[in-house]
Amino acid sequence: MSDPSLWDAVERDPAMPLDAEVIGKVADDQRRWTRTWLYPLARPFSRVTVVLILLAKRCLPVRVRAHGTMDRLCLWFLRHFVSPLAVELLIRHFVIETNLLNFIVRNAGATGARPVSLRPTTLAGLGNRAVIEHDINVYDVLGALGPGPMSPAMLDFAGLDMPPLDTEPHRRRAVNLDVQTALCLMNVPFALCLTPEEYRRAVHSMRFDDSILAILADLTGDATFLRWRSGDLAVRVDSNTDVPAAVYRHAVICEYAHAQLVRLAARAEPTGGERRSAGMESSSPVRSW
Repeated sequence: MSDPSLWDAVERDPAMPLDAEVIGKVADDQRRWTRTWLYPLARPFSRVTVVLILLAKRCLPVRVRAHGTMDRLCLWFLRHFVSPLAVELLIRHFVIETNLLNFIVRNAGATGARPVSLRPTTLAGLGNRAVIEHDINVYDVLGALGPGPMSPAMLDFAGLDMPPLDTEPHRRRAVNLDVQTALCLMNVPFALCLTPEEYRRAVHSMRFDDSILAILADLTGDATFLRWRSGDLAVRVDSNTDVPAAVYRHAVICEYAHAQLVRLAARAEPTGGERRSAGMESSSPVRSW
């Protein structure tokens, strides 16, 4: 009788769309002792603390925001308490989501949609309002598309690359937290330094994951993207959300969608013989990265 480990099953799951190297990093992060012992404590602490903060801030006569303080607190926390691997996964998500949004911008044919420029490659790049910009980009891109069918004659797969990421691995950490525990603790300064309206807008941006997946399915003609929809309604604003868990799921779904786009780009890339026979004419129906 075989005795497979949980992690072997996760990494060898044949339905897993992620590259083996990426799923290996995700599994390694979840194997960290902090995920086993600290996360179960950090999760309820984060949720209760954030609820109390938001209730208190709604009772204040003025709206208090401190974006610069939030950036400084989060960068300090990442540099001193979060593992380089978890930092890599966080930075990677910013790039992944920008790649997805830019794929939509390039292929949806909406003249009002502008490319997204947020592609941090360093830990420091997560400062300077990057978290806020990251959420607003979703609203800006979807808001510029407008209604109507999206079935381009030519797909542009450019810009799906992942640049080298600097996680400052040389920096000495007091503890190396996993990404899920880190998200729980970072949720507190987010709630503290954003207005209740800004915090709700950031949380609700993740409800548009289903919309993004549907748009990608329409653009590519590939129904695979629809498998990962959660069924959350973007028209329903939820005030009782486990934000760190939602952020983690959001990041994984973005990884799935990005991996599928990379797979489609590879399939669309003509072989060497096809390139020569086609003469690499500019009228080729697909451009790949």
